[in-house]
Amino acid sequence: MSDEERSDRGWMRHAIGLARLCPHSDTAYAVGAVVVGADGVELTHGWSRETDEKVHAEESALNKLESGDPRLPHATLYSTLEPCSQRASKDRAPCTDRILQAGIRRVVIAWREPNLFVENCVGVEKLREHGIEVVELEDLADEAMSMNRHLRL
Repeated sequence: MSDEERSDRGWMRHAIGLARLCPHSDTAYAVGAVVVGADGVELTHGWSRETDEKVHAEESALNKLESGDPRLPHATLYSTLEPCSQRASKDRAPCTDRILQAGIRRVVIAWREPNLFVENCVGVEKLREHGIEVVELEDLADEAMSMNRHLRL
């Protein structure tokens, strides 16, 4: 296993720990997200419903940084779930749009969003279409979705 793979797994396990902090919901996923700078230092993190009942993990993390933060184009965003390409709550931008706007060039996820709350999530495809490197750690998917089992996945 390369150093990058080992690092990705460590950061994803941190994101999984954050997902466990999410307030319970029967209508939304528990997701954790971490943004890590090029130097391997955490820039920020967030989890679903951290600041309000609609906030997504990636959104929560990115909201803690200044718009245009020069570290973001060199950062990696770790999210336990595929970033959304559309929102059930129409009053907020999808997380894929927020990631693209932030200039993040690398995203690591553990599992793809099922068709439970939003049909046909294409977050991975949308990011890749815009030249973003997306890495899927499928072997961590079961652990990353464990706190969502009550949703009948």
